[in-house]
Amino acid sequence: MRDATNGIYPAFAVWENVMGAFSSGDRMDFRAVLEAFAGCPVPMPPSEHWASAGMVRGGESDISWRLLDAQYWGSPRLQQRRKRIFLVADFRGKRSAQVLFKCRPVLPDSKVCGQSGPPSAGESGIFFEETGRHIPVILPIQERQMRGAVKEKDEAKFLVSFGRPDEPFPTLLASSANSFSFWYEGEDWRKEGGIRYLTPLECERLQGLPDHWTAYGCEGETISDSARYRALGNSIALPCAEYVMAGICEIEK
Repeated sequence: MRDATNGIYPAFAVWENVMGAFSSGDRMDFRAVLEAFAGCPVPMPPSEHWASAGMVRGGESDISWRLLDAQYWGSPRLQQRRKRIFLVADFRGKRSAQVLFKCRPVLPDSKVCGQSGPPSAGESGIFFEETGRHIPVILPIQERQMRGAVKEKDEAKFLVSFGRPDEPFPTLLASSANSFSFWYEGEDWRKEGGIRYLTPLECERLQGLPDHWTAYGCEGETISDSARYRALGNSIALPCAEYVMAGICEIEK
């Protein structure tokens, strides 16, 4: 595109990927990404490992990157651990650091919130319908830890794999976006609870998306739950994306 527009567009490029991009290909893959945006060789850092935040200057673009974890973003904060690399390349100046490293509020869109309604379970964004006198509680399950505990027949480790109501859920993945949760309403969760999948609606809220955002296609067709789970597992946590795009918008005004 820059060749076709004589170097005018795009002014910025945004690249997002999983945390594993730092180490894949013996750490050479991320170096290749930096060199592609910089248009020149980029040396490996002295530590031979890529830091969670950094900059590259002096090439065809000014580059900054930063690792963002969704559980620390949003208002209220998202209840999901989701670490993703966000890289910004500025082709017109040295402003990428202003995009990724400047403090700015990230607030929900009042219009969107007004259309979708507030989360049914307060800040957790987890949906429930009251079925008894007790307030339903949903606990995040650390699935990998639980599987290991079952394999090792370790009861103490198994019980620890049940999180607390205020703890974030594990990362939603395209391969298994329908994460497990533990639902109970009574006094003793060991006797009165049950394990179930998160619903697509709950997964949407864990990504910071409006309710039913993935329910319908571009032509109004209903999307299957399995396709919604895959899409949500591949999605970007909305507050993190809003932070990056707000920084670009702020500079371009």
